[in-house]
Amino acid sequence: MKQLELEIEAKEKQAKEKQAQVQPHIHRTYPHKPVAKPKGNILSKIFWTAILLSIPAGIIWIANLPYPIVRRPVARNAPMLLLPSYMSMDNHFRQALVAVEQAEQLIEKPTSPADLELGGQKVKEAQKHLDALPLWFMHEWSEYNYWWYNSYWWYNSRLSFYGFNSARSKVGQLQAKVFQENNAQTLLIDSEQALNTAKQQYQQAKTPIDKKSAIAAWQVALNKLAQIPGQTLAGKAAQTKLKPYQKEFQEVVGLVAGNERISTLITAARQFSWQAAKAAQNPPHREYEWQEIENLWEQAIKRLKQIPPEDLTGYAEAQKLMATYEANLGQVKIRKQAEHASVAAFEQAQREIENLLASVPSNPNPGERNSIIGRLQSIINKLEKVQNGTTVYLQAQDLLLKANHKLQQMQAK
Repeated sequence: MKQLELEIEAKEKQAKEKQAQVQPHIHRTYPHKPVAKPKGNILSKIFWTAILLSIPAGIIWIANLPYPIVRRPVARNAPMLLLPSYMSMDNHFRQALVAVEQAEQLIEKPTSPADLELGGQKVKEAQKHLDALPLWFMHEWSEYNYWWYNSYWWYNSRLSFYGFNSARSKVGQLQAKVFQENNAQTLLIDSEQALNTAKQQYQQAKTPIDKKSAIAAWQVALNKLAQIPGQTLAGKAAQTKLKPYQKEFQEVVGLVAGNERISTLITAARQFSWQAAKAAQNPPHREYEWQEIENLWEQAIKRLKQIPPEDLTGYAEAQKLMATYEANLGQVKIRKQAEHASVAAFEQAQREIENLLASVPSNPNPGERNSIIGRLQSIINKLEKVQNGTTVYLQAQDLLLKANHKLQQMQAK
């Protein structure tokens, strides 16, 4: 029995050894599912990675906030943190300059209304980029300009107070130019539409009253065309079209007042008025030029006065025109008188300045200083009489500024 038990134990031991030898092969060949890693570890790593990345991004965001209390210490100690703000401003500034240059070319030298429309879009684009430069930049730049220029001179060469203000001023000028051009274009379109409507009404008129009304509307449309500013694109187009329109008006309407003589007088008066209005464009003018304009208005009025009151239709038309012409003549006389008085005051002030410069001692005593102050005050009084809108106004303002400055210096001694 004991021997039998020993044999059984030996066989079991031998079986276990064989099983131990076969087991590794079973693990290598039998497909086992991979052991799943805990999900909590992956989420934790993602969370802490996001936290670590957001810390520097948050610091940079806070450093670039538009508040001096935040930016000043950063600018002094870690200026590179402000680089995103300045890169953004530099980009907007350069884009604004490009848009301003394009708008200037399109608006200052337009060849068609499409150029003006595109120029207006470029002005809006430039204004948008300038608006993107924050207001705090104006104050901050004056404070940090010194260290920033020393550290980053290349940046200062791109963006500056002068460049910013110059671009903003140019955008304002171009906006005003676009506004003027658009108004002139609208006036041109409206005038031509009114002109065509009046022509149709005249052709379809069946009674003298209807014809008279159509003629009056026709003339009003022609007057509106003549009033379009000549420096605008629409004004240049109107000047080109106006002469053919006037010729057509005279040929179609013919004897507007009922007979050939009255028609000739009214036509002549209108020609004189047209020349006077044309000569008066783009003031200021010298006194002799105002005199020539005054003569033209007087010639126009003279023709209208020759129309007798017996011709009711012609006389009524002449009286209407005369009221306008006399008002224009009065304005011309006022401008001529202002030019005469302003030139006289300016020339007298110049003579007094020359006399003062020739007689002023290098080291005046108190009595001489008082005399100089009195003479300077006299010069200032003369220059202040020079009226705006005259040919010598700008020169007078320059001398007035210098005289006031010199007077302040003398009074301070």
